[in-house]
Amino acid sequence: MSRSAFNFLLDTILLILYSALLCSSSVLRFVFPPAAEADGWTLWSLTYEQWNDVRFGFLAAMTFGILLHLILHWNWVCGFVATRLSKRSAARIVLDDGTKTLYGVSMLIVVVTAFGALIGLAVIMVQAPPA
Repeated sequence: MSRSAFNFLLDTILLILYSALLCSSSVLRFVFPPAAEADGWTLWSLTYEQWNDVRFGFLAAMTFGILLHLILHWNWVCGFVATRLSKRSAARIVLDDGTKTLYGVSMLIVVVTAFGALIGLAVIMVQAPPA
């Protein structure tokens, strides 16, 4: 399969995943009552919690697809950023593959660390209802 065909297939899958995520989120938001009142409600034999699990599955699959898309376009991203930076400075910025990889891994570490910090902060700050 050519690179262009693979990119087209990936973009098509991402569109389908986005549509499924939008649809499942809409079902939870507009069809079911609020989560606290949804006990016992079902749609197509799935409960509120099961619909929420389906939505999270679509979100996880879409996140993986977006990361794959970003990896496939990483040379373009680095070239675009380098071109923009070189317009500001007198020197022309040239990035080798090792530098591009280092920037990519560094960016991934920063994003994962920020996400983990946010989730950790939420776990620490969550409040249970009064007994």
